[in-house]
Amino acid sequence: MNPPIRVLLADDHALFRQGLKLMLRFQPDIRVIAELERADDVLPVLEGIACDVLLLDLQMERNALADIEAAAKRVAVIVVTATERVDDAIEAIRAGARGVVFKRLALETLMSAIHSAVEGRIWLPPTVSSEITEKLGGPIGPSLTTRENEIIRLVALGLRNAEVAERLAITTVTVKTHLNHIFQKLGLRDRVELARYAIRRHIVSVEDQ
Repeated sequence: MNPPIRVLLADDHALFRQGLKLMLRFQPDIRVIAELERADDVLPVLEGIACDVLLLDLQMERNALADIEAAAKRVAVIVVTATERVDDAIEAIRAGARGVVFKRLALETLMSAIHSAVEGRIWLPPTVSSEITEKLGGPIGPSLTTRENEIIRLVALGLRNAEVAERLAITTVTVKTHLNHIFQKLGLRDRVELARYAIRRHIVSVEDQ
């Protein structure tokens, strides 16, 4: 049996936060490990606990877009918002969030968003998914350099760092540096998640692997 998904709640609306906590309590594969009501507490708490998913209210005492990029380096961030503005959702994804959930649809969509996030996929509200993708002008995700895409493909094909370095005529240290940048940009944690990302983005296919 897989360990439960560890969730941190950050929302300054106590009633909504308690409602999410109650809902998640009845999910056998979810464990709420902490809850916060101030955006300033998010990063310090993330540094001190083991967590898989951060549910972050987009509008607390300040706009949370400034916190997403830093938080996404440690945990899968799902933005929860009442505004339902497409531009806010786009900015959240560009900042590193793995999902956007509208508050009025949270009961119906939150679990799908959580599971997608821990699997390394981007989750968007079905009502605006196509509009967001169109406005982004292509696949959702941070921009990658040509070299980074080359490394993603080779790693996804199963090559070790030394083999990637030999193939690209660079050092293993350079490969490790590129991989660290790739993991940070994409909010991924390991080579397995990177391989899944490469398949989803058609960088490689299952047959290639």
